[in-house]
Amino acid sequence: MEESTPATENPIGVFQRVRDVLARIRPAVQSDGGDLELVEVTPEGIVRIRLHGACVGCPSSSMTLHMGIERNLKEKVPEVVAVEQVH
Repeated sequence: MEESTPATENPIGVFQRVRDVLARIRPAVQSDGGDLELVEVTPEGIVRIRLHGACVGCPSSSMTLHMGIERNLKEKVPEVVAVEQVH
């Protein structure tokens, strides 16, 4: 029988879990006229996200990114160490 690889050693597994969490967050962001796009998850655990729609230029987007998205991701995907916005 094959041994399974722990999620910490499987970047695809981490990417999928991050995608799943973002899919749960997305409706709240969309309800305010914005959207988000997962660009990448680095091997170091940094999630890079691109904001769209009303989120672009919104003064609250930084707080949404860090207090909402980053907090949720760190809680549900322990491999995540930070979230960065890319343009």
